[in-house]
Amino acid sequence: MVGTVEKNHGSVNSNGSLHNSNGAEEKLDELRRLLGKTDGDLLKIVGVGAGAWGSVFAALLQDAYGHFRDKVQIRIWRRPGRSVDRSTAEHLFEVINSREDVLRRLIRRCAYLKYVEARLGDRTLYADEILRDGFCLNMIDTPFCPLKVVTNLQEAVWDADIVVNGLPSTETREVFEEISRYWKERITVPIIISLAKGIEAALDPVPRIITPTQMIKCATGVPIENILYLGGPNIASEIYNKEYANARICGSEKWSKPLAKFLRQPYFIVWDNSDLVTHEVMGGLKNVYAIGAGMVAALTNESATSKSVYFAHCTSEMIFITHLLTEQPEKLAGPLLADTYVTLLKGRNAWYGQMLAKGELSPDMGDSIKGKGMIQGVSAIGAFYELLSQPSLSVLHPEDNTPVAPAELCPILKTLYRILIRRECPSQAILQALQDETMNDPRERIELAQSHAFYRPSLLGQP
Repeated sequence: MVGTVEKNHGSVNSNGSLHNSNGAEEKLDELRRLLGKTDGDLLKIVGVGAGAWGSVFAALLQDAYGHFRDKVQIRIWRRPGRSVDRSTAEHLFEVINSREDVLRRLIRRCAYLKYVEARLGDRTLYADEILRDGFCLNMIDTPFCPLKVVTNLQEAVWDADIVVNGLPSTETREVFEEISRYWKERITVPIIISLAKGIEAALDPVPRIITPTQMIKCATGVPIENILYLGGPNIASEIYNKEYANARICGSEKWSKPLAKFLRQPYFIVWDNSDLVTHEVMGGLKNVYAIGAGMVAALTNESATSKSVYFAHCTSEMIFITHLLTEQPEKLAGPLLADTYVTLLKGRNAWYGQMLAKGELSPDMGDSIKGKGMIQGVSAIGAFYELLSQPSLSVLHPEDNTPVAPAELCPILKTLYRILIRRECPSQAILQALQDETMNDPRERIELAQSHAFYRPSLLGQP
C-alpha cells in the first residue's frame, strides 16, 4: 500500500510517500548527462493532461525521483476550473477517511478541512486543487502522492526538457499546436513521451492512420527521433499500487534505451523498442474490441462461453488487421494480446460497453464519461472502419475470389461501427453478429491473412 514502509527497500520522504533507493540517483544523473545538464540546472519534466494514466505516470516519477529537488523538477498541467460535484466530493471524503496514511497526510498539510466542507456542501472543490493533494478525478479510489500542478500551459512547457503527453488522442493535436507557439524561441529540442492510445483516419490523398505522435510532430516540428510512445498491458490504479507491470517505450534508440532505464522500477518493467507507429496503432486497436467485449459480457450475464466465442472472433479480426499494418505481424502478437487481455478484464472501454448494454449509458451521451474520462475506443472504431472500408485497400474474398474492402471481412468491427458511429442498431446487434450462421470460422480469417501479402505500408504513412 502507498504510504507504508517496507524494511530495507526504501525511505519515506517529507510528503509521506515511499521512494526506492534502487539506483534512482544514478539513473537520474545518467539521464541528466545525456541531456547536457550541469550542477544546479534542473531536469524539468512535465506531464500534459491529468487523466488516470497521465496522473499516475507523473506520480510514479515523483515517487521515484521527486526527492532529488536540486536535480529534477516534476510537474503536471491540467486545465483549471473543472469543479468536483457533490457526490464525488462525498465519495472522496470516504476514501480519505478509509486510508489512515492519506488522512494523516492531509491533516499535516492543513488540507483536511476543505474536504469536510465539500462533503457538507459548504465548499466547491476543483480538479486541479485535489490533484495537488494526490487525487485524480477519473480515479478517486486510488490516492497517490501530492503533485506540483500548473494550470498555465505556457508556464508548464516553455522550458521543459521532457514532456509527457497524457491527453486523449482527440485533444492531442489542439493542445500541442498551442504548445508549439511557446516553443518558437527554443534553442534545445525537448523529448516527448506520448501515452495516448487512439488514432484518427485520413482519407486523402491516400487512406492512412494518424497517430498521436504524428500529430505532435506535425503540430510542433519536433523531430520524430525525439518523440516516443509508451504503452503496455497496464491499469493505472494497479500500477500505482505496485502490481507488477510491463510496458514498452518505442521510438529511436537514441532515447528509447536511456528512457527505458530511467523509467524502470522493480514493479514496473519498461523495455525499449524501435517500432514506434505500429505499437502505437495496436494500442488503439485493442480499445475497439474491448467495447464489444463489455457488451457481450453484459448481454450474456458474464457467460464464459459467449465471452470466449467473442474473444476468438475479435482476435482473429485483430490479427487480420495487423497483417495489413505491418510487414512482421508476428512480432506484435504477444504485446497486442496482452494489452487486449488486460483491457477486456478491467479497462474503461470494456466498462463502457457493459454500461451501454445495460442501458445505463447511451451513445448519445458522448465518449467523455464522468469519473472515467475519454473512451478512446469510440473514435478508434470510426477511424479503423472508415479506413478499412476504402475500395483502394481491397483484398480478395476467400469464398468467391472477388475484391472486397477489408472491413467486409471484419464483421465485429462493422457491427460496432453500426452501433456506435452510425447508431442504427442497439447493443444486442453484437450478439446477433456472433450468432449469425454465415459467420466464418475465425481460423479461416487468420489463415487468409497469413497466406496473402496484405501489408499496406501506406496505411501508416510509409511509401
